Amino acid sequence: MKESDSGMKKLAVIGASYLQLPLVVKARENGLRVLCFAWDKDAVCKEAADVFYPISIVEKEEILDICRKEKIDGICTIASDVAAPTVAYVAGKLGLPGNTYEAACRANNKYQMREAFNRAGVPCPQYRMVTGWDESLNSLPLPLIVKPSDRSGSLGVTKVERVEELQPAVERALACSFKHEAMVEEFVSGREISVEFISCGGKHYPLAITDKVTTEAPHFVELQHHQPSTLPADMYRKIYDITQRALDALGLTDGASHSEYKITPDGRIAVMEIGGRMGGDFIGSDLVRLSTGYDFVQGVVDVALGRFEPPVFGEKACAGVYFLCRETARLQAVMDRADDIPEVVRCEQTDRELRPVACSADRSGYIIYRSERKWVPYEK
Repeated sequence: MKESDSGMKKLAVIGASYLQLPLVVKARENGLRVLCFAWDKDAVCKEAADVFYPISIVEKEEILDICRKEKIDGICTIASDVAAPTVAYVAGKLGLPGNTYEAACRANNKYQMREAFNRAGVPCPQYRMVTGWDESLNSLPLPLIVKPSDRSGSLGVTKVERVEELQPAVERALACSFKHEAMVEEFVSGREISVEFISCGGKHYPLAITDKVTTEAPHFVELQHHQPSTLPADMYRKIYDITQRALDALGLTDGASHSEYKITPDGRIAVMEIGGRMGGDFIGSDLVRLSTGYDFVQGVVDVALGRFEPPVFGEKACAGVYFLCRETARLQAVMDRADDIPEVVRCEQTDRELRPVACSADRSGYIIYRSERKWVPYEK
């Protein structure tokens, strides 16, 4: 025990990767006793938490038993789709703030999500869900996007442009899926953005829209994120309205959400997916605070503890992140002199080898910036 827990509120955090570290650190700054649950391997938060339980984040009953004995005051996660249902399950059983378990599962399954959107009239791509190869898929109009129904981070995602590519793409997505389910979707071309909201008691508060740059086909791995989006004000209003309807359709009522959109050249807006958690890639943990002055991570803690107040925004700026990989090799020179660049807030190189990326785990480092305008490091 790092500190006496007498009189301290207790917060359970599900997940212990580097993505959860800002949450654990923020909770400790709040004077909370933090209980962290995850596999021991790569558990970056193990030393930062007060208590670490080496339990898989999907073992909801075992985690519930411990949380009941510990008499926790709240439970949450950030940037983890897999952890979100466990968070909701435990919160529901203990009468704590959170989404329902059914809503969390719906937001964690792309097929159930699309079904909910269709019922509510929320614009999204046409789709089919499969559990094995089906010859009838060959009759679908190309191009298509094939993805696991229950994974994130671009894992198992493929753009299919030729019929002979379809079966291997489906088999790859099925192999990556926890439930052995794959989505075969209409390919929507256009601008990619993501949207951050925080919700409490069914009321939804917009925080930021992020412009995204990816590797394009076949895997669409994120290479850059920038806030605020350069979309016009009327498009902001449309997207915020669609997002609120989509959150209601999924039944997400409490905590962070991260929505991904495509906007076609003729102005069609399509919701690609929504996660019942804040955006990864430092979007929720860093960029929202840097660009708006609102501490999104603190907001997640406050919702979990039942003390949330509507967001208040501070000084605004441009903020973003660039990722290092084979495709962005010229970033290496920027990272090597980052200490001398005032726009750089933080950077880290996790691997000296620069690999071509097929999913986000293949990236070798990042640069986070804050500036009066969108910052392009290659201009320096």
